[in-house]
Amino acid sequence: MPKMKTHSSLKDRFKVTGTGKVKRYKAYKNHLLSGKSARQKRGLSTQPLMHEGDYARLKQQLKNIK
Repeated sequence: MPKMKTHSSLKDRFKVTGTGKVKRYKAYKNHLLSGKSARQKRGLSTQPLMHEGDYARLKQQLKNIK
């Protein structure tokens, strides 16, 4: 049986922490930043952890990411 491959588009969108939790990026931080307040940009710069229920959906595709 062939090896399971990691979903290539997910490699850049998520990061797995050392304890196995998944960090994600927030939307609206790519362009048109001059029209956004510093407070909004500061809030968008954080990388929150994904909810456990959402992680369960991605588990198979993120399996090979370390």
